[in-house]
Amino acid sequence: MGKVTGFMEIDRQLAKYQPASDRIRHFREFTIPMSDPEVQKQAARCMDCGIPYCHGPTGCPVHNQIPDWNDLVYNGNWDEAIRNLHSTNNFPEFTGRICPAPCEEACTLNLEDAPVAIKTVEQAIADKAYEMGYIVPQPAVVKTGKKVAIIGSGPAGMAAAQQLARAGHEVHVFERESKPGGLLRYGIPDFKMEKNFIDRRVDQMRGEGVTFHCGVNVGVDRTVESLMADHDAVLYCGGSETPRDAGIPGVDLAGVHDAMPYLVQQNRRVGRENIDSVGWPSDPILAGGKHVVVVGGGDTASDCVGTAFRQGAVKVTQLDIRPMPPEKEDKLAVWPFWATKMRTSSSQAEGAVREFQVATLEFVGEDGMLTGVKCCQVDERRKPIAGTEFVIKADLAFIAIGFSGPFTDSVLKDLGDKLKINTDRRGSTNVVANDKDYRTSVDKLWVAGDVRRGQSLVVWAIREGRQAARAIDEALMGSTVLPR
Repeated sequence: MGKVTGFMEIDRQLAKYQPASDRIRHFREFTIPMSDPEVQKQAARCMDCGIPYCHGPTGCPVHNQIPDWNDLVYNGNWDEAIRNLHSTNNFPEFTGRICPAPCEEACTLNLEDAPVAIKTVEQAIADKAYEMGYIVPQPAVVKTGKKVAIIGSGPAGMAAAQQLARAGHEVHVFERESKPGGLLRYGIPDFKMEKNFIDRRVDQMRGEGVTFHCGVNVGVDRTVESLMADHDAVLYCGGSETPRDAGIPGVDLAGVHDAMPYLVQQNRRVGRENIDSVGWPSDPILAGGKHVVVVGGGDTASDCVGTAFRQGAVKVTQLDIRPMPPEKEDKLAVWPFWATKMRTSSSQAEGAVREFQVATLEFVGEDGMLTGVKCCQVDERRKPIAGTEFVIKADLAFIAIGFSGPFTDSVLKDLGDKLKINTDRRGSTNVVANDKDYRTSVDKLWVAGDVRRGQSLVVWAIREGRQAARAIDEALMGSTVLPR
């Protein structure tokens, strides 16, 4: 906790943004950091809760000890604050920027719609730690002689790699793309998180003995069997990248795209890389001077909105089949869980037109080119309402309705053809493993992150990577000191 009476004396404040008219002119982060005294005042608002839901399974998947580091920040002990934060979360500079903060939803003060600014404080701790030089490599003192291969360098793979390296194992991370980071680097726009933070962590991990092998598409360039032959354990941490089939007529028109290729291309441009990417279309997708329609109401759709504005789109319309949510939730019915209520992302606030309770019937076009999106209103069962059809002008449309699982043409194909691994039977391609030991049906193979649980938050990926690392360390050594 912070100051005993802080929540009564200090109003909730968040970091401000650059004006939309300024921030859409670049792809950099646009949050204006708060000063240290301002952050300390926000940390002081943490109450002396009897049962702080913020850091339990309800509020934080990695179980951040939020009241503890709020108190440390309030008292100016930044060094101890980052040590405490790192004890549960390997990458607070990631989650402090891109986590939707279920901890704030679970905060006791959210009963009064004024939760502690937990996410802001978390980011401030991580940024202060870099500024003060607190984040340095922590190589293991004693090596175990065991080798572990990790497939995928997203948040789950990175978290597992760091934990295993610190336990003394020789860790090799195999990444399909040209740089580490997975969907953290290539799926999340730079205006939400600049990639120098990933580079810093990679440098730290290399200093701890982790070896990154980029440009290696496991299952194509190298078999999983060869990895298992050369290593004592293999952990598969693939991302959920296969787009859900929208089943909308007209998807073959020029100008209609899945969301992820668009985001990956722009992230590669910002990173000064060639836009060609394994598994994604390589034809340039640009929104400059176009009318854009985004189908979907989640974070990926919002990222498409913000990217389109920065590329110079004339108009961006976002379609959501769900009804418009209420402005305020019923606290007694849903707290401390994540509430369905009206939320406006920074990208949507840049000028998007939002249509709720609308279904996409068809992409229409002329001579093979997209010209519009035919829509209609739907009832509470998401059934079309006759006579409500309308067409939105569109030169470019993105489908952002989620992902069904990892790519099936590399690792999964290799595993399925040769090792007969068990995958989910509910229509996805997720690999079956429990959340206790993360073992698959194949000996020496573990799995964690989106490839196991399905598309989810970065903070859940970090949790799974950490827990899988503990399970592997225990399996290899007979015991473990890694936290769960």
